[in-house]
Amino acid sequence: MAAITSVNTYDVRFPTSRDLDGSDAMNPDPDYSAAYLVLSTDDGPDGHGFTFTIGRGNEVCRAAIEALAPYVVGIDPDTVDLGAFARSLTQDSQLRWLGPEKGVMHLATAAVINAMWDLVAKRAGKPVWRYLADLSPEQIVDLVDWRYLSDALTPDEALEILRAAQPGRAERIVRLTERGYPAYTTSPGWLGYPDEKVIRLAKQAVADGFTQIKLKVGVDAADDVRRLRIARETVGPDIRIAVDANQRWDVAEAVARMRELAPYDPWWIEEPTSPDDVLAHAAIRSALSTSAPGGGPIRVATGEHVANRVVFKQLLQAGAVDVVQIDACRVGGVNENVAILLLAAKYGVPVCPHAGGVGLCELVQHLSMFDFVAVSGSTRDRVVEYVDHLHEHFVDPVVIRDGHYVVPTVPGFSAAMRLESLARYAYPDGPAWV
Repeated sequence: MAAITSVNTYDVRFPTSRDLDGSDAMNPDPDYSAAYLVLSTDDGPDGHGFTFTIGRGNEVCRAAIEALAPYVVGIDPDTVDLGAFARSLTQDSQLRWLGPEKGVMHLATAAVINAMWDLVAKRAGKPVWRYLADLSPEQIVDLVDWRYLSDALTPDEALEILRAAQPGRAERIVRLTERGYPAYTTSPGWLGYPDEKVIRLAKQAVADGFTQIKLKVGVDAADDVRRLRIARETVGPDIRIAVDANQRWDVAEAVARMRELAPYDPWWIEEPTSPDDVLAHAAIRSALSTSAPGGGPIRVATGEHVANRVVFKQLLQAGAVDVVQIDACRVGGVNENVAILLLAAKYGVPVCPHAGGVGLCELVQHLSMFDFVAVSGSTRDRVVEYVDHLHEHFVDPVVIRDGHYVVPTVPGFSAAMRLESLARYAYPDGPAWV
């Protein structure tokens, strides 16, 4: 019998604010960070996981992870029921009071659940996307906490979705292996970048095979118009340009500001307002439904700060979003993201994950690849975000080729950071900070 013997935690921070990498309208000076953990075992590989923050408060997430450690030590990773394990973390009768299922406690829960998935997949000799895709529909349904979902999606409906996707799984795996999964890049679009850098990076993105880029907006209206005009002139009419306000606006301002940007054909507006405000998203979507050139819609996208599956359920029920943006580290890890993927499939809304942060590209590629193989069966209007920094700190970093994520083949969740990076960027005593 194997067993997890310890949970070791780390506060890892990268000084990205020095070059304004990651800067946006709400977060002008982020230091991309990870509250990181390692599940050590007595007979084999370790499990690695983390949750993403942007600096201050990372130590709070680390403390929350440590509060969950008693649920993990002693578990046999070869026999663990991953659905029951996830529910044991989210349904603790006392820790649940700190959410429930949102905030710092849920971020920590995601880190621990993802670390367990990393460990279990490593022991099975499979990358997480393939481990998930090889499960039966019944096993996938058992991963999900169905509480609060049955008015929108029942376990039986989820089984129907998964069984309908079974034919062609093998062929989709071959296609995925040969071509990869489509990506878009935010790298040209950070708000703190000067116009010359936006132009240079936008040209490079197109040369690298990306068919969509994203620009940050939301501070100064004239600057937004100028930057989007420059980007459109740089990439031409056939490249999609999404814009992201990072929750900066109220409803009326969001509608007015997007109508100002409409001549430059924005593909979607991301996080136009509070991530908790379902009705505001619905109002913005309705108001922008004919605002694009030619009378088409400016789509509404959100999700990176949506707290849990229940809010995603409401966004879909209310017809409030055109694009669902899951985050591998904000909701309750792999399990809750499986629930959200199934909800999106039920409502026919494409999933385009958020990955603008340290390690998020590495994780979320697995979820989209699983979705393609076993749930939606499609990559139509689906892209995974890509940013081109901090991958060098990972043992198994993402690989992008011709605007596509190359399928990961190394067992696990691609979550392990290099030991030298853990030491150098440890906060506050690592060499990068002293």
